[in-house]
Amino acid sequence: MLHIGIDMHKRFSEVAVIDDAGKLISRYKLYHDSHEAMREYFAQFGTDVMVTVEATRNWYWLYELLESQGIPVKLAHPLKVRVIADAKLKNDKVDAWVLAHLERLDFLPEAYIPSREIRDQREVLRYRISLVRARAIFKNRVHAILDKLGINHKYTDLFGKGGLEFLKTVELRPIYRQALDGYLSIIEFLDQKIDEVTKQLRTILKPDPRAKLLISIPGVGELTAYLLICEIGDIQRFSSDKKLCNYAGITPTIRESAGHRWEGHITKQGNRYIRWAMVEAAQFAPKQDPALFAFHQRLADRRGPKKARVAVGRKLLTAVWHVLTEGVEYRCNCLSKYHA
Repeated sequence: MLHIGIDMHKRFSEVAVIDDAGKLISRYKLYHDSHEAMREYFAQFGTDVMVTVEATRNWYWLYELLESQGIPVKLAHPLKVRVIADAKLKNDKVDAWVLAHLERLDFLPEAYIPSREIRDQREVLRYRISLVRARAIFKNRVHAILDKLGINHKYTDLFGKGGLEFLKTVELRPIYRQALDGYLSIIEFLDQKIDEVTKQLRTILKPDPRAKLLISIPGVGELTAYLLICEIGDIQRFSSDKKLCNYAGITPTIRESAGHRWEGHITKQGNRYIRWAMVEAAQFAPKQDPALFAFHQRLADRRGPKKARVAVGRKLLTAVWHVLTEGVEYRCNCLSKYHA
């Protein structure tokens, strides 16, 4: 078997080919401007090869190009591979040759590759998240204008029917009226796009018993449940709730020295979509579970509401692991069961 490592860049890839003994067969620079030329290059090796690609931002298209040719591909975890390369090969520079050798030596830390169907569902769900986040930015701009001008209102939902009527008619100086009307038109456009993609998701997401279990968790709605299913994949990949939380980057950084231990901000090194979903769910979860409410209040008094919200999100993700692993619905007032 031949072992092929690919060091991807934006416009080209460095390719290293080695045999089972570790002998370098060839190095080659592949430019991305011709996919047909790339197919021809890899076709010369047949399918008795193993290709390794680092899980950088642009790995999707190359993986699918190789997949369409029946060429097996492994995806390397970008953070772990650097540590292992330095320890095993005494080389902290991860290039094509290093990737090929790590795979040959069975030292390669692999990243999870979901099926094409799941990858497509992820893209639609992530697209919807981007629209929701963009809408939130412009809603905050509207609130900022009212706060700046000292304008109070009686509406619990400023962007509901009554609130929108108020926003469209409230008297403002021309410069603020222009900005507010512009923000409202953008919000209206984003509302339409969010509605469109939500309807699309209703048609492409298949009924899944895991979604029903996840919806039992406070703050988790139907689309959030499917987002978690698509982003997590097989829950058996995670042997503990802590590993799932680490995967989402929602665990605190820890520093230890001379018997002392400090916890800092969350790592944010992981799946940002799971992390976002859990922190969003944490806005509503305490209202649905008295134990979560008490936990949130206790932490908010000590460390502030933002940190309390993240901690609730971590509790919820811990509950996600238990719910999916044990196949049972969430139980309120049982917070001790869901350690985080």
